[in-house]
Amino acid sequence: MESISGKNFSITDPQGVNTVIYRINKTENYVEQNLPKYTVERLTYGEEIDGTMKKKVFFIDEPREREQLVILSFGQDKVVVNSGIMENDKVKIAKKPIPIKFDTLYSEKEMEYKNFRYTPDLKRQITIIDPDTAEEVKPILYFDDKTNEVKGKCKLKPYKSYFSFEIRDKKEDQ
Repeated sequence: MESISGKNFSITDPQGVNTVIYRINKTENYVEQNLPKYTVERLTYGEEIDGTMKKKVFFIDEPREREQLVILSFGQDKVVVNSGIMENDKVKIAKKPIPIKFDTLYSEKEMEYKNFRYTPDLKRQITIIDPDTAEEVKPILYFDDKTNEVKGKCKLKPYKSYFSFEIRDKKEDQ
């Protein structure tokens, strides 16, 4: 029988807020293989309702010694972005959110946001989220014969805003 090691931690969402958490993964050999330096992995969670509050227990399978986390709390017409670190059995959340550079994805016509690359284990560097449901927009995978790579594209609905993010080093943005 195979054993799985993991850790968990909990947060409580007030009414009207939906929090999702991602673990940041650094891609091995990203330079040599022309891959994105970082990918993210959405943590699974269980949920309990207590009156107007939702307690969520997030799980990390096979945790590293130190986990970097991106915490996204979706509320009505806004997203609060924060960062955290899980070391040992403690999660520390930043008191001041880090500066974030962002662009919006919005169109009055149905469109495809496409051509983001995947790592060999099919992780991508960019994540698109529907802020109304806090669910990821699932990409359609295709093989690009010109670049010999697996790529993805997401269909976006007209007249709708989406939240999109990717993890980069500060020096990559300059």
